[in-house]
Amino acid sequence: MISLRLLLLLLTVTGSILAQTPAPKPKTANDYVAQLVAKLSPTRKIVYKKVADRELSLHVFQPEGWKASDTRACFITIHGGGWTGMGPERMFSFADHFAKLGLVSISVQYRLASAKTNTTVFDCVKDVRSAVRYVKAHAAELGIDPGKIIVSGGSAGGHLAASTAMFDGVNEEDDDLKISPAPNALVLLFPVIDTSKEGYGNARIGERWQEISPAHNVRPGLPPTIIFHGTADPTTPFKGAQIFHEAMLKAGNRSELVIHEGGDHGYLMRTQPLYDECLAKTDAFLKSLHLLP
Repeated sequence: MISLRLLLLLLTVTGSILAQTPAPKPKTANDYVAQLVAKLSPTRKIVYKKVADRELSLHVFQPEGWKASDTRACFITIHGGGWTGMGPERMFSFADHFAKLGLVSISVQYRLASAKTNTTVFDCVKDVRSAVRYVKAHAAELGIDPGKIIVSGGSAGGHLAASTAMFDGVNEEDDDLKISPAPNALVLLFPVIDTSKEGYGNARIGERWQEISPAHNVRPGLPPTIIFHGTADPTTPFKGAQIFHEAMLKAGNRSELVIHEGGDHGYLMRTQPLYDECLAKTDAFLKSLHLLP
């Protein structure tokens, strides 16, 4: 049997080790982009959709000199978080950047997938498609040209951005289907692009995964797309981005794949040089499409 003295000694040593063990890092983002968004707030919030007793909002960043009579291009951005976390604030720095370039910029709130609320990834897709439809339907009062819509997103938000152009069979029942949610360009940041078992989200989506897997639904006529992806991404494997990019080219669509060697998931959000490089390449891409002033 262990003596009382030995037991006390063991408890003392164990307590000392635990005291020196660092606490686990919080799951909230703590990177360069998080530092930027902490200082930002939208010009206004607009409810674009009500589901039961839930209101979903567009966080709008209006450019300097904005007037309702304007016909500006619009940059819509969608946050990631595996469809289950984070919020529109995560993408405020991207919205702010393009508002400063003269665009009306919007960060979208959508329902988060949750078994407790019986909300699925299909509901997330429905919400963002509803959001783009709302923007187009209210373009005149938002000062937007409905023919100059850019949709962007990071990680699961990249998946949802692609969904606005691809998944025509996934719509909210009361949406006006005469309004297409397809944008004029896509900007996808380390996106969930393959929802097969080799990609991300297969178990969460379930047996209908192929219906909302961008890599498995490429067709001619999709919007020009630029993708930023790291080769060492353990969450959304780089192979999926390659498959999507090659399928886009084969279908006759414009696609650019910006590769960051050794980059892991979310790499471009972490430091100012990588973030600035992403914005510069996005600006050049959009200028080539005449979507930036």
